[in-house]
Amino acid sequence: MKKILFTTLCIALFSFNCEARDDKNMYDAHAAIERGLSEGILDGSVSFYFGDSEHPEVLEKMGPVQSNKKTNAFNKTDAEACEWAFLGAMKALQARAKQAGANAVINIKSNYRNKEVSDNNRFECGAGTLMAGTAIKGTLAKIR
Repeated sequence: MKKILFTTLCIALFSFNCEARDDKNMYDAHAAIERGLSEGILDGSVSFYFGDSEHPEVLEKMGPVQSNKKTNAFNKTDAEACEWAFLGAMKALQARAKQAGANAVINIKSNYRNKEVSDNNRFECGAGTLMAGTAIKGTLAKIR
Protein backbone atom coordinates (compact mmCIF):
# COMPACT_ATOMS: atom_id res chain seq x y z
CA MET A 1 0.00 0.00 0.00
CA LYS A 2 2.86 2.37 0.83
CA LYS A 3 4.47 1.59 -2.52
CA ILE A 4 1.29 2.54 -4.43
CA LEU A 5 0.92 5.75 -2.42
CA PHE A 6 4.58 6.65 -3.01
CA THR A 7 4.27 5.96 -6.76
CA THR A 8 1.11 8.06 -7.02
CA LEU A 9 2.77 10.93 -5.13
CA CYS A 10 5.85 10.79 -7.40
CA ILE A 11 3.71 10.85 -10.53
CA ALA A 12 1.74 13.81 -9.23
CA LEU A 13 4.88 15.77 -8.29
CA PHE A 14 6.79 15.12 -11.50
CA SER A 15 3.86 15.67 -13.84
CA PHE A 16 4.08 19.43 -13.22
CA ASN A 17 7.48 19.47 -14.94
CA CYS A 18 6.11 17.81 -18.06
CA GLU A 19 4.07 20.77 -19.27
CA ALA A 20 4.58 21.61 -22.91
CA ARG A 21 6.95 24.51 -23.43
CA ASP A 22 6.30 27.11 -26.13
CA ASP A 23 8.70 30.00 -25.62
CA LYS A 24 8.45 32.76 -28.21
CA ASN A 25 11.56 34.84 -28.88
CA MET A 26 12.91 37.22 -31.50
CA TYR A 27 16.13 36.40 -33.37
CA ASP A 28 18.44 38.29 -35.75
CA ALA A 29 17.17 37.68 -39.29
CA HIS A 30 20.14 39.26 -41.04
CA ALA A 31 22.71 37.17 -39.17
CA ALA A 32 20.75 34.02 -40.00
CA ILE A 33 20.54 34.98 -43.67
CA GLU A 34 24.29 35.67 -43.76
CA ARG A 35 24.88 32.20 -42.34
CA GLY A 36 22.50 30.72 -44.90
CA LEU A 37 24.39 32.43 -47.72
CA SER A 38 27.81 31.38 -46.42
CA GLU A 39 26.70 27.75 -46.00
CA GLY A 40 24.96 27.59 -49.38
CA ILE A 41 21.47 27.17 -47.94
CA LEU A 42 20.49 30.39 -49.72
CA ASP A 43 21.98 31.26 -53.12
CA GLY A 44 21.74 35.07 -53.10
CA SER A 45 19.48 35.24 -56.17
CA VAL A 46 16.60 36.71 -54.14
CA SER A 47 16.81 39.74 -51.84
CA PHE A 48 14.86 39.80 -48.59
CA TYR A 49 13.45 42.96 -46.96
CA PHE A 50 11.89 42.76 -43.51
CA GLY A 51 9.10 44.89 -42.10
CA ASP A 52 8.96 48.34 -43.63
CA SER A 53 12.69 48.53 -44.36
CA GLU A 54 13.70 50.45 -47.47
CA HIS A 55 14.18 48.56 -50.70
CA PRO A 56 14.81 49.47 -54.33
CA GLU A 57 11.89 50.58 -56.46
CA VAL A 58 9.26 47.89 -56.96
CA LEU A 59 8.67 47.25 -60.65
CA GLU A 60 6.00 44.61 -60.09
CA LYS A 61 4.32 43.03 -57.08
CA MET A 62 3.60 39.38 -57.69
CA GLY A 63 1.44 38.49 -54.74
CA PRO A 64 1.71 37.19 -51.20
CA VAL A 65 3.87 34.27 -50.12
CA GLN A 66 4.24 32.46 -46.83
CA SER A 67 6.20 29.63 -45.30
CA ASN A 68 5.86 27.74 -42.04
CA LYS A 69 8.77 25.52 -41.03
CA LYS A 70 9.46 23.41 -37.98
CA THR A 71 12.54 21.52 -36.89
CA ASN A 72 13.64 19.06 -34.26
CA ALA A 73 14.86 21.05 -31.26
CA PHE A 74 16.26 18.07 -29.37
CA ASN A 75 19.82 18.69 -28.18
CA LYS A 76 19.85 22.22 -29.71
CA THR A 77 19.58 25.62 -28.09
CA ASP A 78 16.40 27.53 -28.90
CA ALA A 79 18.48 29.94 -31.02
CA GLU A 80 20.06 27.11 -33.03
CA ALA A 81 16.74 25.37 -33.65
CA CYS A 82 14.97 28.62 -34.52
CA GLU A 83 17.68 29.68 -36.95
CA TRP A 84 17.46 26.30 -38.67
CA ALA A 85 13.67 26.56 -39.01
CA PHE A 86 13.99 30.16 -40.23
CA LEU A 87 16.53 29.21 -42.91
CA GLY A 88 14.20 26.47 -44.09
CA ALA A 89 11.40 29.02 -44.40
CA MET A 90 13.66 31.48 -46.23
CA LYS A 91 14.81 28.75 -48.62
CA ALA A 92 11.14 28.02 -49.40
CA LEU A 93 10.48 31.74 -50.03
CA GLN A 94 13.54 31.90 -52.29
CA ALA A 95 12.26 28.93 -54.32
CA ARG A 96 8.78 30.45 -54.65
CA ALA A 97 10.25 33.80 -55.74
CA LYS A 98 12.45 32.19 -58.40
CA GLN A 99 9.54 30.10 -59.66
CA ALA A 100 7.42 33.25 -60.05
CA GLY A 101 10.21 35.26 -61.70
CA ALA A 102 10.62 37.58 -58.70
CA ASN A 103 13.98 38.78 -57.45
CA ALA A 104 12.86 39.92 -53.99
CA VAL A 105 10.52 39.27 -51.12
CA ILE A 106 9.45 42.51 -49.46
CA ASN A 107 7.46 43.38 -46.33
CA ILE A 108 8.47 40.15 -44.63
CA LYS A 109 6.72 39.64 -41.29
CA SER A 110 6.65 36.87 -38.74
CA ASN A 111 3.29 35.14 -38.55
CA TYR A 112 3.78 32.61 -35.74
CA ARG A 113 0.41 31.16 -34.72
CA ASN A 114 -1.25 33.66 -37.08
CA LYS A 115 -0.10 36.67 -35.05
CA GLU A 116 1.78 39.13 -37.23
CA VAL A 117 4.95 40.70 -35.90
CA SER A 118 6.70 43.20 -38.13
CA ASP A 119 10.34 43.97 -37.41
CA ASN A 120 13.01 45.30 -39.76
CA ASN A 121 15.76 43.11 -38.28
CA ARG A 122 14.32 40.15 -36.41
CA PHE A 123 11.97 37.19 -36.79
CA GLU A 124 9.79 35.48 -34.19
CA CYS A 125 10.13 31.79 -33.41
CA GLY A 126 8.45 29.45 -30.96
CA ALA A 127 10.57 26.78 -29.31
CA GLY A 128 9.53 23.86 -27.19
CA THR A 129 11.25 20.88 -25.66
CA LEU A 130 11.16 18.82 -28.85
CA MET A 131 10.24 21.20 -31.70
CA ALA A 132 10.89 24.75 -32.85
CA GLY A 133 9.06 26.57 -35.60
CA THR A 134 8.68 29.84 -37.39
CA ALA A 135 6.17 31.21 -39.86
CA ILE A 136 6.87 34.12 -42.15
CA LYS A 137 5.02 35.90 -44.91
CA GLY A 138 5.82 38.59 -47.39
CA THR A 139 5.19 39.85 -50.92
CA LEU A 140 6.95 38.56 -54.02
CA ALA A 141 8.29 41.42 -56.14
CA LYS A 142 10.50 42.40 -59.01
CA ILE A 143 12.68 45.26 -57.86
CA ARG A 144 15.09 47.50 -59.72
